Amino acid sequence: MFEALPLNPAGQRARWDPRFKPCIPTVGTDGSTAHHSLCSLFAEADDLAALNCSSPGETVAVIEYLLAICFASGTCPSSDEDWNAWILEQTSLAPAATWLLRQPADSWDLFHPTAPLAQNSDLWPDLRESGTGTAQLVIEHSGDYNQHFDHHHLELDNPLPAADAFRATLTQHVYAPYGRARMPGRRLGAKVTNLAAGRLTGRIRVVVLGRTLGETLRLNLYPPDGPGKPLNTSWTTSVFEQRRFEEKRKPRAPRSSADLHSALGRSVLLRPANGPHGQVMVDRVLIGAGELLALDPERHLQDAVYSDKTTNGASKPLWPSPSRALWYQAHALYSAVRDSRTGTYARLRSLRRERTGPDVQYQLWAVGLLANQALPVSWTHGAYPYAPGMAAHLYRASRRGSDVAEYIAFTLKRAATVAAETAFPAVRAADETGQVARLDARYTFWPSAEAPFHELLDEVIDRGPEEDDPVSAPLVSYAMELMRTARTQLLQRLDTLPPNDINHRARARAVQLFDAAMSHERAPAELRGEIARD
Repeated sequence: MFEALPLNPAGQRARWDPRFKPCIPTVGTDGSTAHHSLCSLFAEADDLAALNCSSPGETVAVIEYLLAICFASGTCPSSDEDWNAWILEQTSLAPAATWLLRQPADSWDLFHPTAPLAQNSDLWPDLRESGTGTAQLVIEHSGDYNQHFDHHHLELDNPLPAADAFRATLTQHVYAPYGRARMPGRRLGAKVTNLAAGRLTGRIRVVVLGRTLGETLRLNLYPPDGPGKPLNTSWTTSVFEQRRFEEKRKPRAPRSSADLHSALGRSVLLRPANGPHGQVMVDRVLIGAGELLALDPERHLQDAVYSDKTTNGASKPLWPSPSRALWYQAHALYSAVRDSRTGTYARLRSLRRERTGPDVQYQLWAVGLLANQALPVSWTHGAYPYAPGMAAHLYRASRRGSDVAEYIAFTLKRAATVAAETAFPAVRAADETGQVARLDARYTFWPSAEAPFHELLDEVIDRGPEEDDPVSAPLVSYAMELMRTARTQLLQRLDTLPPNDINHRARARAVQLFDAAMSHERAPAELRGEIARD
């Protein structure tokens, strides 16, 4: 987070002064962009709207690190009741800035020779032999380290600014997928090449976003688990005994909230270089195995939302899926707020509208990393509004809204199948899937349904809990809009059939099926222009 400066003429490294050097990109409440040091970021947190990182995953990783500093410095609520007071009274986070200023400078040196910040200096000999270009460090660039069979993409000379490299390192610690390290295990041990999945890999991380960065941090803090100190600032200086790599290591339980949120999920080492204008850059990196944590769902996954589906009889946190849009799972977030007895969502439910004010609104921001086994593919994320006292209304709106969209999509698939069977009665079995797909409007319907879904939730919140039923009328309007959109998209697909008698018949049968399904007694009530009686 703090760029170290290059060697001065006397051969001594200039020390970082955390009070002045910017390193975190931010957006102010007035829309202006800037960079802040950690100290100024905490001191001015309530004047900043949000972080301005390069990806959703990087933003989450930086928030995790900021939470770790809050816990390490004791800048956190002591109980759920105290958390409520923190939110209502907008408790300052300045004590975290004061704590940072009192820390030894060596603890925050990104290029310290023996204790580099958030890194493992034991990798130095291997870095000289096996280090790659910076593409390996940035998850969105790294692929599975086999994008080209000769790894040429990892050797490209593409230095990163030191601050960017550090944020990418944080992202590696929490989100990096499993796989094999591109380094030998002869010196440190064979297990250094076994890359385990990061703490947030494979699940959706939910961050409650407030109107300012300060409010966001307060909303996501919680009564600490374990003592405040220490923070994992470096592999070699950690007060916790870090794993070695000669044999398989059993996962360890986090010893504190600060330990949890700053855990070094990878062994990373960055090599500094001077940029063309004298700025500090990183030109070579090396990544090996890191710490393994044994996580208790109640203590360490307070933000997790558990899916209705189970694996081997056990429920699992909501996970990113390439086949199901994230917004379709929004009802699970509101269900968690409505029903949770402890943790993030129970605290959020405890906020009362009459105390926070009628205009207070938060966002439940869900972020996940889509990956094909060891290959990172893309970030998936979505923000869903929440206002105190409206969890039940928002759950109903999102649950019914996703049911309506699912029913329409299912009908579009049926209509495409009927049209294909009519237009291509003698099609070979091997070609049938392709003929149905060309007439299937679901591929355009799902993306077009997302914006109306968000508008539905916004309208429910705008109506507020003062209305007896703020959900039914917006739901009917939403359903009518989706039905009109889907019908238009179906007609556009059918228009691709050449004009002849058999294709006219295929078109008529598909449209008739769609219209009948929309008014069928099994259709969601909203599609029939009625109010659902749940």
